[in-house]
Amino acid sequence: MNKSVMLYDTTLRDGTQGEGVNFSSLDKIRIAQRLDEFGIDYIEGGWPGSNPKDVAFFEEAAKLDWKHAKIAAFGSTRRKNTAVDEDPQIALLLAAHTPAITFFGKSWRLHVTEVLGTTEEENRAMIRDTTAYLKEHGREVIYDAEHFFDGYKDDREHALATLAAARDGGADWLVLCDTNGGTMPDEVAEITEVVKKEFGVPVGIHTHDDCGLGLANALASVRAGATQVQGTINGYGERVGNCNLTSVIPNLQLKMGHEVVPEIDQLRDLSLFVDDLANCAHNPRAPYVGATAFAHKGGMHVNAVQKVAHSFEHIRPETVGNRQRILVSELSGQSNVLMKAEELGIPLEKGSPEAREILQQLKDKEQEGYEFEAAEASFELLIRQHLETYRPYFKLHEYHCTFRRDGDRNYQTCSATVKVSVNGNLEYTVAEGDGPVNALDAAIRRALRPFYPVIDEMELEDYKVRIIDSHQGTAAKTRVLILSSDQHENWGTVGVSYNIIQASWRALVDSIEYFLMRRGVGVPAK
Repeated sequence: MNKSVMLYDTTLRDGTQGEGVNFSSLDKIRIAQRLDEFGIDYIEGGWPGSNPKDVAFFEEAAKLDWKHAKIAAFGSTRRKNTAVDEDPQIALLLAAHTPAITFFGKSWRLHVTEVLGTTEEENRAMIRDTTAYLKEHGREVIYDAEHFFDGYKDDREHALATLAAARDGGADWLVLCDTNGGTMPDEVAEITEVVKKEFGVPVGIHTHDDCGLGLANALASVRAGATQVQGTINGYGERVGNCNLTSVIPNLQLKMGHEVVPEIDQLRDLSLFVDDLANCAHNPRAPYVGATAFAHKGGMHVNAVQKVAHSFEHIRPETVGNRQRILVSELSGQSNVLMKAEELGIPLEKGSPEAREILQQLKDKEQEGYEFEAAEASFELLIRQHLETYRPYFKLHEYHCTFRRDGDRNYQTCSATVKVSVNGNLEYTVAEGDGPVNALDAAIRRALRPFYPVIDEMELEDYKVRIIDSHQGTAAKTRVLILSSDQHENWGTVGVSYNIIQASWRALVDSIEYFLMRRGVGVPAK
């Protein structure tokens, strides 16, 4: 692939500076390998010697064969008043044995005098010496001009002189950094154009999202001549984050005509993979890759999408590995219900009694406080319960929960009893748990296990409670959302009641019914 714009990923270094983001050495290797397979050009592994995890990463990375990407070590200029060949940090950069080395220097006079505490001349020498020394050792050198846009607006000549120092040292790239994330797109474009004309060196752009403009600034810089974009997967980074590569990549490739990756349909999977290793919840509203990026809720919108998909979709969702989703709510019309049923493989005819009944029950349920947007399993059950082919997997007769605490002996326990029947076969079980929901879950599993042994393969992953009418205080209605999984897929179910235990029970029962239905388990005969 002949690329006009190169992608530089700094998830493993700049991304880990974001609050709540942490990777093990193995995580970093796995992410780097995935980025390499995806087609990223440069992968910044971290700062050699700064911590044991980064040391382990570079040791392992040196043993691996990389299909596409160049691994880059990251550091800074030599220290002030120190010979470059005597600086231990520079030695560690070379010891990482990476084909590329990225280092930053100060572009803003404020940082030179107040932070480094040195002269402008020494600062330029630090940049020039570091560049030349790394080039002497055969490395591709990427110079990150830290705070460049702030420095340029403060003193144009000073900022450009620092870039000249890197150029004179032989830098392969001059990367302009909007380190504070406060520059406007028109400023970024204008300044990038100046640098592009002034220096005969390829220009890159590194932006932060403090004004919500990280993506816009990166694209503006590319339009002005930048040919390298630095960023992180899912926008991880310090403060509010870095430029988000999961947005940059499709905009460059699908909107601006730059072929940057060979298989862009793997973008959503990459985004989810990195979130999983970071143990971060995926942003459902993320452009292109979020769960709601191609979700349609309003009845008129859905009706239009049903006829012509691109009437409300700027690209085909499959292009980036996503999919169209039809949401159901009190805003829905029959088109939502019909398209959702079609998506689930359930035949429904427009105008049929079943379609009208389902739509009416949906609106009634939402009036009660139900929401099905994150509980598609409950909505599928709602549809199927209106069909003649539906048969419930069990019948509830009663359940009971107790909680006992003995303050003198520091003892507490929660137990639940459940009485259900499966095709006339009665089961009455008791179980203990860490709380009422856990106890109910254990009790109903014990009751159903003789009929449905596969139930042991299902587990609850998340449990959320939302108070619907908070002005009612402790008498408020409660909505419970349960997320379940069987290691192959996950699904959401919902229950609503003034009683939190009853709301939990409804969501729990839906989850079990959905699991058994998806597994194709038949109802046992009497």
